[in-house]
Amino acid sequence: MRVAPAGGGGFRIALDQEEPVNRHRPAVDPLFDSAARHLGKNAIGVILTGMGKDGAEGLLRMRHAGAVTFGQDEASCVVYGMPREAFRIGAVAHVLPLSRLAEKVVECLQSQAERAIT
Repeated sequence: MRVAPAGGGGFRIALDQEEPVNRHRPAVDPLFDSAARHLGKNAIGVILTGMGKDGAEGLLRMRHAGAVTFGQDEASCVVYGMPREAFRIGAVAHVLPLSRLAEKVVECLQSQAERAIT
């Protein structure tokens, strides 16, 4: 799964048949990598509970590209593997419990929309 250019200057999520990444298909890293490449500072990345390291490197690339990044806190995770790795490598800017993540993402989107208007 990747962010891909769509007609009219927009973007879409494209499914692909690439080889598994981090033993997964679809994998989070290719999605986050493509978001960093195509959307940069206009993207928001969120990594949630899950096993392994998938998504951590891609989230770091998103952060380096100027995206706002969030990670689920350990206390609210069922499995803390993916968020732990993202925190370990510095990919996460904001740590929140699952119950607050959606609210913060919406606030971030509203803030981005307001900046685009002014």
